[in-house]
Amino acid sequence: MFKDLFHKKKYATIPSERPKRDIPEGLMNKCPKCGTIQFSKELEKSLKVCSSCGHHFRLNARERIQMVMDEGQFEEFDAYMVSEDPLEFPGYAAKLEQQKKNSGLLDGVVTGEGMIGGFPVVAAVMSFDFFTGSMGSVVGEKITRAIEHAIERELPMLIFSTSSGARMQESILSLMQMAKTSAALAKLHNAGGLYISILTDPTFGGVSASFAMLGDYNLAEPGALVGFAGRIVIEQTIRQKLPDNFQTAEFNLQHGQLDKVVHRKDLKPTLIKLLDMHTVRGNVSNGG
Repeated sequence: MFKDLFHKKKYATIPSERPKRDIPEGLMNKCPKCGTIQFSKELEKSLKVCSSCGHHFRLNARERIQMVMDEGQFEEFDAYMVSEDPLEFPGYAAKLEQQKKNSGLLDGVVTGEGMIGGFPVVAAVMSFDFFTGSMGSVVGEKITRAIEHAIERELPMLIFSTSSGARMQESILSLMQMAKTSAALAKLHNAGGLYISILTDPTFGGVSASFAMLGDYNLAEPGALVGFAGRIVIEQTIRQKLPDNFQTAEFNLQHGQLDKVVHRKDLKPTLIKLLDMHTVRGNVSNGG
């Protein structure tokens, strides 16, 4: 009797593991700089700039075109141009196919003609999510053709750069794009055309050593890393500790490598001001 009285009774059971709630993929994003977690929709409203620390998230080519160009005012060039494997580099062909699948792009740059604030422009927009924005023969060819189109149509040229450098799988065919794009920009300059270069995070190697730094105006987003070799390589070479902000857009501005660091929300208005300033009787010139 007493045994039954003091016998523990189970009024509820507590599961050993709580059921996990399924969180839809892509619902939230964590800032890589400050760690703040934000809803993706809110982040998009802020142009993918962290509301806590101002970190500028990377944009792919399509996102940047949508953000900067007037709505519905962009006609793409050479949309189906793709890289091949001329040197038969081991594994390169398979990697190209994987990059196409992952990024939704056929190569690392999208080019075309469109409008910004009602001003017609030719634009080349690089995308880091395709082979880290590396410059192969297709990237160089598409940018060169876009520059030539700008010369023919007497339109300003805009290039949004982001790159890890030249694409080693194409060797000299990649490196020659540095000279080819630079020569095309020289023709644009001699023809009196305007070239605005916008550097985004990161821009390195052969891209920074060629067209990215040749603008009549060189602009950059806040915090964007811009340089030729990487920080670790430089420190190991010179055997010195570099400043904490070394190679940031702000560091480059301070040392005369850039004309202005522009917050993403101010980029389109800034471009419109520059285009308006250089527009004379319907034509755009570099003022040179």
